[in-house]
Amino acid sequence: MDFFSEDAPSMDVIVAYGIEIGLTLLGAFAVLLVGLWLAGFVERRLDKLFARSEKIDTTVANFLSSIGKYAVFVFTGITLLGQFGVETTSLVAVLGAAGLAIGLALQGTLSNLAAGVMLLIFRPFRIGQFVEVGGQSGTVKAISLFMTKMDTPDNVRITIPNNSVWGSAIRNFNYHDTRRLDQLYGISYSDNIDKALDIIKKVLSEDERCFTEPEPLVAVKGLGDSSVDIVVRVWCNAGDYWALNWHLLKTIKEQFDANDISIPFPCRTIYRGDE
Repeated sequence: MDFFSEDAPSMDVIVAYGIEIGLTLLGAFAVLLVGLWLAGFVERRLDKLFARSEKIDTTVANFLSSIGKYAVFVFTGITLLGQFGVETTSLVAVLGAAGLAIGLALQGTLSNLAAGVMLLIFRPFRIGQFVEVGGQSGTVKAISLFMTKMDTPDNVRITIPNNSVWGSAIRNFNYHDTRRLDQLYGISYSDNIDKALDIIKKVLSEDERCFTEPEPLVAVKGLGDSSVDIVVRVWCNAGDYWALNWHLLKTIKEQFDANDISIPFPCRTIYRGDE
């Protein structure tokens, strides 16, 4: 606009134009301030809301709070563009198309992200627990939004994408405080079954790690090809499981030997006709 030509607008028009621009800038500034305040408010409120829930991990809480904050930023930016006369409908369509393209390009990464959020919200396992997942076993060391890290008993680090973790069966060996220990012993057909049962019961009763409630089960499970099979089922604390398992195997074997109870080797009788 040429303010010095003969056709220049009058001072009233210039003042009105300046007031219009000033009001537009003032309105945009007000929208910006409100947007910044609202973004911080939403983030703080979401943080407090998630902090009340024990099921939501801190990592997920921070991630969701950040999403809420940036969503307000995007809405504020679109509103500011509208203040200056920019057609926001087409802009929203372009952003939607771009988001769809990015989503298709990163669908593997996004699926890991979604699975990570589900793992951190529903907590099928926690850091420090021993689990079997995706054909791998180990102690969980870290759970992030994209991957889960485990260490095997021989100290090998395993990193599994969260999509593979969430999409497979998960066995958590430390989820409960107690576990049932199952063992199977085979004795000879010529041995006294009741004597063998009493020996096992005595060993269980002398070990404080064996629970008396539920009561241990010691019974004949079946008659094998070369042995009478005795099943042992006893409850214990999850932390005592392996130590108790190894102790019972050693002690019961020693008591069998001391009381002439044999554990037979598999054998096969071959008859050969006269030539």
